[in-house]
Amino acid sequence: MDFLISLWDYIVLSAPYLLFGFLASGILREYFNVDWIKKNLGKKGIGTIVKAAAFGVPLPLCSCAVIPAAVTLKKQGASNAATSAFLISTPESGVDSIMMTYGVMDLPMTIIRPISAFVTAFIAGIGQHLFNDENIIVEEETKSCCSKSKTLEKLSLSGRLKRVWNFSTVELVEDIASWLTIGLICGALINYAVPEELFSYGNGLIGKLIILGIGIPFYICASASTPIAASMVMKGMSPGTALIFLLVGPATNVANLAVLQKYIGKKGVIINVASIAIVSFALSYIVDGLYSYYNWEVFFGISELHDHGAPLWHHLLGVALVFLLLKGLYKTKIKSLFSSKKKSCH
Repeated sequence: MDFLISLWDYIVLSAPYLLFGFLASGILREYFNVDWIKKNLGKKGIGTIVKAAAFGVPLPLCSCAVIPAAVTLKKQGASNAATSAFLISTPESGVDSIMMTYGVMDLPMTIIRPISAFVTAFIAGIGQHLFNDENIIVEEETKSCCSKSKTLEKLSLSGRLKRVWNFSTVELVEDIASWLTIGLICGALINYAVPEELFSYGNGLIGKLIILGIGIPFYICASASTPIAASMVMKGMSPGTALIFLLVGPATNVANLAVLQKYIGKKGVIINVASIAIVSFALSYIVDGLYSYYNWEVFFGISELHDHGAPLWHHLLGVALVFLLLKGLYKTKIKSLFSSKKKSCH
């Protein structure tokens, strides 16, 4: 029962920020699509790397969906540097995950996270610019494993609003429903079952390296990683160590790295992974230093909820979030499972 209460606390706290983030993501997706971005990333140079890293920070694309978007940019003439910067900043951050960070964590981390995503992406882009500038051309198409194609015909305002709503409440939710559900459950489980200060033993060099080693090969989307990181910090992990988890988990996974090497080469993949690892590791010490120097109290939103409760409208939005997640899980997991069973019976 206590675990269910903890889980509901996370849902109630996250719901207003996530739902607003979903809506903002739909607006961004509608007006700042890949076609718009590729027009701005077709040139080489430091300025293009800055643009690519900056464009990726607010966009609501997961590590899976960003691959075909980045490949499209590459085929339209974007450099390895710009492609890599976009590939890294996009899954590390997004409007939905930024809002989620503000909801369950705190204002400093809400600001630090997108800035860190930009810095990581920019450094990786510079690495590509200096050491991997050769062009690799591959003709086959790469499709997203979780995003639907989007037509770019001109629509009326009502048509655009309808498409924004559809992306915000259907496409985006279906993309992240499974991972976000896992993230909320894991965050609540850590909050409920893990002893106080357990993660404080992993705040040194070895602990940071372990988080780094776990995060690079495995994937968890940016929004889903947030409640897990918040719970680990409340159980003793330093904000800087948690930042490694927030940056590395969404940005890398083995499957996408294998696909990516076709377009930027093995050297390019090594540069990206090394940049993510080194920069996130360095930033973790900087963030811990900032929290210590300015005496920022680690009192995250989920802690405040335990102390003061939540208003009724938060609970109502929590119900709406649960409905959207269950709908997304049904369409992407349960429905497809039953469909595959029916096919196997015939």
